[in-house]
Amino acid sequence: MSDLVKYDVVDGVARIVFNRPQVSNAIDLDTATALGVAVDTAAADDAVRAVLLTGAGKRFCAGGDVASFVAADDQAAYLLELAGVLDEVLQRLTAIPKPVVVGVQGAVAGAGLAVMLSGDLVVAGSSTKFVTAYAGIGLTPDAGLSWLLPRVVGQQRAAEMLLAGRALTAPEAVEWGLVMRSVDDEAVGTEALALAERLAAGPAHALGQARRLLRESWAGPRAETGADEARTIAAAVTTPEAQGAIARFLNR
Repeated sequence: MSDLVKYDVVDGVARIVFNRPQVSNAIDLDTATALGVAVDTAAADDAVRAVLLTGAGKRFCAGGDVASFVAADDQAAYLLELAGVLDEVLQRLTAIPKPVVVGVQGAVAGAGLAVMLSGDLVVAGSSTKFVTAYAGIGLTPDAGLSWLLPRVVGQQRAAEMLLAGRALTAPEAVEWGLVMRSVDDEAVGTEALALAERLAAGPAHALGQARRLLRESWAGPRAETGADEARTIAAAVTTPEAQGAIARFLNR
């Protein structure tokens, strides 16, 4: 595993940590690749029942590493590769049938928002700022943000962030539905880990499939989602975890 992205598993929680605090965890090509390795490792490990994604240092993620593509011989080619690799990684993160908790602090900017929104439950420090940032350097959204953001906050609010440069405070991000809750800055790590541990201790199959149904419902018609739900719940009832939970429910 790369030093750019730390990875370990404790008590069923795969802890993935952006580890470039000196550049606010900005994502260059090597970091995007390292994140992909961590995501794939968590997805393939049956011992992993939940994922926790955080960033080292004062800021969760400043988005793409501007210095890295300015230094490239062919900036357009580098950005095309970086945006493509990161988008594929985040699609794989979205597809993991395990709940993903994200803990953010300081700042979440640009592609960092896409990373955050590829998780399920977000805990934010109270002083965190959320901004798209692309227009400030004459660039456009990447890593799926123009698809993710309006599905979370709505078309008008997404346009305000992307076009008018609206930056959100943590309380505003809670109000807009961008994050689940805001806590004291120093409590972000503890709160996010506790949430991930609680999910890891829960019914892994059921939570993973509920996550999948939520994500896939964004792109599918209502009838297709209902049919998928029916097949999924029918399969879930045969699992040992469901059978045990049902027996406990009936015998309570």
